[in-house]
Amino acid sequence: RTLGIAQRQVRPVTVPELRTMFQGLGTDPGGCRDRALLLLGFAGALRRSELVGLDVADVTEGSDGLTVRLRRSKTDQEGAGRIIGIPYGSNPVTCPVRAWRAWLEVSGISEGPAFHAVDRHGQIRRTRLGGQAVALVLKHHAARAGLDPGEVAGHSLRAGLATSAAAAGVPERVIAEQ
Repeated sequence: RTLGIAQRQVRPVTVPELRTMFQGLGTDPGGCRDRALLLLGFAGALRRSELVGLDVADVTEGSDGLTVRLRRSKTDQEGAGRIIGIPYGSNPVTCPVRAWRAWLEVSGISEGPAFHAVDRHGQIRRTRLGGQAVALVLKHHAARAGLDPGEVAGHSLRAGLATSAAAAGVPERVIAEQ
């Protein structure tokens, strides 16, 4: 307990669980947006505020993958920003670079917010996606995959990368840098 408020543990989401979440996910605007949103959040260990704060201009593709410029972050007290690299995934289903490309192609966006709201009819709205939407998207796909949506939250992607990297033997220092 901190200041009388119970701290709830979030459950990390693993790569196999992400693969399960993506089964049956369409190539329509909502499906492409959700896949790119979840994979960039996972691969970049991004906070949901960082993810929805991205503009298209903040994400560039190179020969090694994506370079993501975070203009501001919770831990960036000076507001200097930081650059993170997101490599190509070995599996096309969970490759954040391919998912990003697909989202840009289906959405037709080339500037402004990277992630937009998509209504139930597949219409892409002009509005920037909000932070709470990341958690709702994750909970929706977790439920579709048979996971308890009450156990996952926006932070589950960030925690999932750290957990997966540690299990793969990545040094703690490298995980912390990401």
